[in-house]
Amino acid sequence: MREFTKIFKALSDPNRLRILKMLEKKPLCVCEITEALQLATSTVSKHLSILRDAGFIIDKKDGKWVNYTLQPENKAAILLPVISEWLESNETIIKDAEQLQTIDRSTLCGI
Repeated sequence: MREFTKIFKALSDPNRLRILKMLEKKPLCVCEITEALQLATSTVSKHLSILRDAGFIIDKKDGKWVNYTLQPENKAAILLPVISEWLESNETIIKDAEQLQTIDRSTLCGI
């Protein structure tokens, strides 16, 4: 029951849903997600931690960056296609996808 509750708690925040939708497009670092959401880095890190604990995402070190990606091999992953379909025409999700195309991590992260 605890795992089930953790999964749905992770999905209960609009910003975490936005993060999941962004990660469908490509792996992202904290700087990119922070820029897209226009939230504090600490807030984004907390959201990422909740999503990771629920099994929705994983992080991988890639040179200077830590990339966050969707975790395909998880019980919760079965929910992602449904969420994706429900949010497909959401205005905020569409704007996030457009904004992701303009974000350049090299300039943004100052590395």
